[in-house]
Amino acid sequence: MATMVREPASPVKDKNYDLIHAVQMSLQHIWQLETYIADADARGDSELATWFRKIQESNRKAGEQGKQMLMSRLRENS
Repeated sequence: MATMVREPASPVKDKNYDLIHAVQMSLQHIWQLETYIADADARGDSELATWFRKIQESNRKAGEQGKQMLMSRLRENS
């Protein structure tokens, strides 16, 4: 039976930490997928490039939703 390794709990005890991190990861993936799209386009693989674009759009939506959620939460705490 494989043992699942968990990362240690974050030393940051801020309730918005996970939200901030998830937004950052979504935005980073948008940027990183540009490279994958360009590579697929350069190889003439439009199917793969289209799939990467769909993933990129999902990350863009998630990033925008997360930013809105974060702004709302920060306003509540001010």
